[in-house]
Amino acid sequence: MKLEGRISIITGSASGIGRASAVEFAKEGALVVVADINLEGAEETARQIKSAGGAALAVKTDVSDPESVQALVDQTLRTFGRINVLFNNAAIQVNKTVEDTTFEEWTREININLGGVFLCSKYSIPHLRKTRGCIVNMASVNGFFVEPMCAGYCATKGGIIALTKAMAIDHGKEGIRVNCICPGYIDAGLAWGYFEVQPNPAEARQAAGKLHALWRIGQPEEVARVAVFLATEDASFMTGATVEVSGGIGVGLPPTS
Repeated sequence: MKLEGRISIITGSASGIGRASAVEFAKEGALVVVADINLEGAEETARQIKSAGGAALAVKTDVSDPESVQALVDQTLRTFGRINVLFNNAAIQVNKTVEDTTFEEWTREININLGGVFLCSKYSIPHLRKTRGCIVNMASVNGFFVEPMCAGYCATKGGIIALTKAMAIDHGKEGIRVNCICPGYIDAGLAWGYFEVQPNPAEARQAAGKLHALWRIGQPEEVARVAVFLATEDASFMTGATVEVSGGIGVGLPPTS
């Protein structure tokens, strides 16, 4: 129970890595605020946590909207009185080149992926300062190497890596740790969307697995457990770190058979 009693906000937790993380945080004793624009999905995550004996609160949140994020923080404080952990996980992925991406798609992707980290951190930091809490940001291996048809997504994830380091150095003296996770392909929503726009989705999925040294794509729970680690005192001397949970993608030439 390494997170016992710690109030943890997890954005984008109606499904995928976010839901898996909410469940894993609750297993370690955290009181989880399940924040997502999909309220029905958020409520289902909260139900799963409660049915296992944990505590959770579902809050409809648009991380790109300052008023919505402020309402999330206010509701968390009214319900639990403090904030110990913020996990900025919410993201979307537009599978297009720069040329094909509309201005509206570009703006929405930037505002949710990068802007969401900014807004949620901005409104949570005054309260994390009081608890000497921590922030975990969801970046991606696409923050330092890129793939076709996801220009905006790669740009936002690179930005999150840099923003993580900036917040770490700005707020470390206040006792706030800030780290980010960079997953490889994970068997969850964003990867599914990427596969589906490829000419042969099944073939694309198989090829993606072979990019990893472990010869497979990852599971949401495998990322969630790293998020739990970064939120606990086990990671007390880690800040500004970029932690790969990538199955060895990009460590060298992939196996050939």
